[in-house]
Amino acid sequence: MTAHVPGPLHPLLTTNEEYPFVKLERRRRELAPAGVAPINFGMGDPREETPAFIREALKAAVPAVSSYPATVGKPELRAACAAWLQRRHGVTVDPDVHILPANGTKEAVYNTPFAVIDPHGPKRVVVIPTPAYPVYESGARFAGAEPYFVPLRSEDGWQFDPARVPDEVWARTALLWVNSPHNPTGAVLDPARGEAIMALARRLGFWVVSDEAYSDLYFDDGPPPSLLQHGLDNLIAMFTLSKRSAMTGYRSGFIVGDPRVIEPMRRHRPHPGTATPDFIQDAAIAAWNDDAHTGDQRARYRAKRDLFLAEFARRGWRVEASTATFYLWMRVPEGDDEAFVERLLRLGIVATPGSYLGPGGEGFVRWALVPTLEQCREAIARLAGLEEDA
Repeated sequence: MTAHVPGPLHPLLTTNEEYPFVKLERRRRELAPAGVAPINFGMGDPREETPAFIREALKAAVPAVSSYPATVGKPELRAACAAWLQRRHGVTVDPDVHILPANGTKEAVYNTPFAVIDPHGPKRVVVIPTPAYPVYESGARFAGAEPYFVPLRSEDGWQFDPARVPDEVWARTALLWVNSPHNPTGAVLDPARGEAIMALARRLGFWVVSDEAYSDLYFDDGPPPSLLQHGLDNLIAMFTLSKRSAMTGYRSGFIVGDPRVIEPMRRHRPHPGTATPDFIQDAAIAAWNDDAHTGDQRARYRAKRDLFLAEFARRGWRVEASTATFYLWMRVPEGDDEAFVERLLRLGIVATPGSYLGPGGEGFVRWALVPTLEQCREAIARLAGLEEDA
């Protein structure tokens, strides 16, 4: 009997392109010295403990009998998210109309283009300011969209300028990604520029998706504003507990915005089954209802930030933007970000080359200040090996 060959795989699954942090981990295994514990400033995965009250809420909610959770989330969770938006951003929303829980914002980032892109329609461009979170691009491509990259620039303060997108591209645009505070540069979008972006979206008829995962990680410049403060029309905003509450493994966040897209997404979500377990939702309710622990988180990151800013200044290494988030965006003295990171890897220190994160990132390195304070001090001691390597 002849065995017939199955049809071809999706073309995006047949490329050899690696996810940036998979590539970085491979390079670490190749270059890091044996027997030296790595100190990882690469992926933004906090090594701080999840606050005890959140862990206790989770344990108390684990049921004896497990049932399928509702994809729309518990009413109490949506209400907690809405209450946080009111306290934090002064924005009033209807939790039953404007909010949809997500399995962390990575799931929402990936799936949102499927909701707003017609792969056969005239408007299938997704505008992505770069360097950027890699999933903006992969979600767009799998949804059948055409990514259009706009490299951010040092001279613009690493803020997106819509005037740099040609009119003919805007005419074909379905979605624009905005990320503030920005990963990887730590820049915060100016409110006047945010207002201009939303006015443009409403005039030309495209969606803006505002990834605000780092909105509670700020320092001397105070709380960053939200695009939600300019109204919900044409806008989806995303928030997560991963960084705010050291809950990356819980996979819990939410999207909020224009009901014209929230409602269709609510109807679609039962199909892929992306529902957050009830016991995770109970932990999330506790986290969104408490603001005190976020101040504690900021204090921990400030201590690490101050440590590295002093060390970088001593070495003459220039940091740009970096006013919020737990990232430091450092200009590489020699200009070659990959070569610089390889030197770090040989010392057992992991950081992310800016070029891994897209056009515009060349010549910079992103330091995610997620190791413990003790590990940060050890990493600074290891940096002395750069002189020995020179």
